[in-house]
Amino acid sequence: MPIFSYIGFDAAGARKSGTLEASGRSSALGQLRERGIYPTEVSEQTPAATQRRARLFARRVSSMDLATTTRQLATLVGAGIPLDEALATVGEQQENPQLQRATERVRDMVIQGSELHAALASQGKIFPELFTNMVAVGESGGNLDKVLEQLADYYEDAARIAARILAAMIYPVLMAAIGVAVLFLLIAFVLPKVTRMLEDMDRALPWPTALLIGTSDLLAQWWWLLLLAGGAAAVAWSRYLRTPAGRLRYDRFRLRLPLFGRLSLELAAARFARTLGTLIRAGVPLPKALEISRGLLGNRVLQEAIDRTAVAVREGESLAETLRRSGLFPPLLTRLAAVGEKSGHLDAMLLRAAASYEQQAELTIGSLLALLQPIMILVMGGAVAFIVFAILLPIFEASSGFG
Repeated sequence: MPIFSYIGFDAAGARKSGTLEASGRSSALGQLRERGIYPTEVSEQTPAATQRRARLFARRVSSMDLATTTRQLATLVGAGIPLDEALATVGEQQENPQLQRATERVRDMVIQGSELHAALASQGKIFPELFTNMVAVGESGGNLDKVLEQLADYYEDAARIAARILAAMIYPVLMAAIGVAVLFLLIAFVLPKVTRMLEDMDRALPWPTALLIGTSDLLAQWWWLLLLAGGAAAVAWSRYLRTPAGRLRYDRFRLRLPLFGRLSLELAAARFARTLGTLIRAGVPLPKALEISRGLLGNRVLQEAIDRTAVAVREGESLAETLRRSGLFPPLLTRLAAVGEKSGHLDAMLLRAAASYEQQAELTIGSLLALLQPIMILVMGGAVAFIVFAILLPIFEASSGFG
C-alpha cells in the first residue's frame, strides 16, 4: 500500500507532520480529516531512485502547456463553475504528467481553503512568478477569468514565437548534422584505407595530403584527450558564466555582436514589453511588474538597467525617460512607452511595441538564416572538396611520374 507524507495543522493550530498508509490520495485525506488534521501538503513517498528517474525523464512544462491549461481554466471559471471543480476538470484533461500532478495538488490546497495564487506558488517552478502574481491580482480584483484569459494570450504568443524560431532553425541544423556526419564517415572509414595506399607509394606527399593524414592520425590516437580537453573547457566556461562578472562580460559581448546582437536585443525587448504590458493590464503595480519582467530578459546588462529603472520609477520618474537614459533599449520602445504614459494606455503601447519587435525579430532570423545557409553549404562543400583533393593529388602526381 502506498505511503503518504503530510504536513498540516490541528484544530488548535499546532503544526502536524508525518506519514500514513492509504490506498490513494483521497483515502489519505479522509484519514487525516478523521484525525482532526487539516493538511496543507500531502504527497506520495517515492523511492529516491524512482524520483531521480522521474525527474530525468519528466516532460518539461512548456509555454503551450501553460497556455492550454490557462485557457481551459479561464473558460470554466468564466462559465461560473466552482474553482475546485474547474481545476479537477483541467487536471483530467492534462497530457503533461508533471502539470497534471501539480494541478491536482493545487486543487487539494484550494479545497482546504488556500487561495489559488498561493497554491500555484507552492508548486515550485512549474508556475512562473508572472503567472502567480497575475492570478493574485485577478483574485483580489474579482476578475480571475479575465486575468486568466490574458495569461493564456501571453503564453500562446510566447509559444507561437518559439515555434516559428524552431521551425526556422530546423533546416540549417539538419544541414549541419548531415555535413558533420559525411565528414566523420570520410575521415573514419574512407581516409584510413586510402592513407595506407598513399604511404605505400614511398614518396613525398603533398602538403594537403600530409595535413589530412596528420589530422586523421591525431583524431584516431588522441580523440579521448581532445574529448577531455573539450569537456574541461566546457566546464570551465560554464563556471565562468556562473560568476557575476563573467556573466556580465558575456552578456555585454552578446549585445555588441554584429547582427546577432541586434537579434538578441529585439527578442529581449519584445519579451520585456509583452510581459510588462500584460502585467500592467492585469493591474500589477509598475514597480512589481518591472521586477517580474526583469527575470525574463535573460541578459545581465539589461537586467541591471531594469533594476535602475525600477528604483527611478519608485522615486517618481518616468518609465520612458529612464529606459531612454539607459541607452540600451530601442527607441521605438521608449517612444511608445512615453506615449502610453501620457495617454494613460501604457499597457496597450507596450503590447504594440512587443508585437513590432517580435515581427522584426522574425525578419532578422529569416535574414540570418538566408545568409547562413549558403555559408554552411560553402563550408561543408569546401571541407569535402579539400579531403577529396588531398586524396587524389598524390595519385595524380604518381600517375604523371609514371607517364
